[in-house]
Amino acid sequence: MASRLPPLNPLRAFEATARRGAVSAAARELNVTHGAVSHQIRALEESLGTVLFERGGKRLKLTPQGALLLPAVTNAFGEIAAATALMKQPETSGDITITCVPALLSLWLIPRLNAFTDQFPGVRVTLIASNDPDHLRSLDTDVCLLYGDGNWPDCWTRLWSKLQLFPIASPTLLNSRPLRSLRDLSDHTLFHGDDGREWNTWLSAADAVDVVRGRQHFMSDARLSTEAALHGQGIALGDTITASNLIARGELVVPFDLTVPAYDAFYVACRQAVRQTPIVKVFIDWFFASLEESMPEPQTSARMILRGRSGRAAENLRPIATPTPAKRRTTPTQRKTRA
Repeated sequence: MASRLPPLNPLRAFEATARRGAVSAAARELNVTHGAVSHQIRALEESLGTVLFERGGKRLKLTPQGALLLPAVTNAFGEIAAATALMKQPETSGDITITCVPALLSLWLIPRLNAFTDQFPGVRVTLIASNDPDHLRSLDTDVCLLYGDGNWPDCWTRLWSKLQLFPIASPTLLNSRPLRSLRDLSDHTLFHGDDGREWNTWLSAADAVDVVRGRQHFMSDARLSTEAALHGQGIALGDTITASNLIARGELVVPFDLTVPAYDAFYVACRQAVRQTPIVKVFIDWFFASLEESMPEPQTSARMILRGRSGRAAENLRPIATPTPAKRRTTPTQRKTRA
């Protein structure tokens, strides 16, 4: 392996020059002379048998071969720096940066964050609301809590929870404008946390695709559509994770007992190099353990019973009831999900 690797110092000179765009800037960063950096780059090009920079302009430009080499060199130096820093800090103290789906962050993780920080008081947490998997390639991010299909190559990924979707509404709204049947949905504003697929799926399962739809608003994520429902502005689709606290407190109710599986699921992901670092490991272990807490079943507040995918709504309505916590009937990996 060692015989196949280029020498270390020329690699450092190449990475700094490519990142800074100039030999003089790289020389200042590395605290060496301009000539030393130029010599190291030439030595690396001779070692590899290829040209890495196009010369002639004010700012150096990578050749295709240089552009191919740079990401691997940058990641390698970053991982070495991260490992070195971890060697110098206690196991359960330090900084951890977590990106998280906005709805999961606001409605599930933050209400439970003190349980983690009380258990590990030496850990300082930075939270970023994002569902962008590009954070997995950032050396500034330790853990990503993502909503998607779990297909992110070259990283450690584990399913955290699959989801069931169902309508949610403010009890104040339903007391003033009841939902006596599925047709009454046309009298309410529907809030979408996606491009409309989720509501289409639920209405199809309820045999209600022909229901006339009234006003509809589209939000960038499920957090915003849930908040709109919470403020009594209409009906949104909640899920078994992010809406659970609001249902348990009676701030939201579930008017129908029909649920449909979400297209995607929640995953925990990170770079392979940081998976077993102590601070990342304790957070991931705590995050999975927290999922085992009791959660309310959304059906306990349902006021209209639907018989299933091909059945019609029952005539009798159940009164709105504040749900009581119940043990989860299945684990996340046991629930039936949509392919």
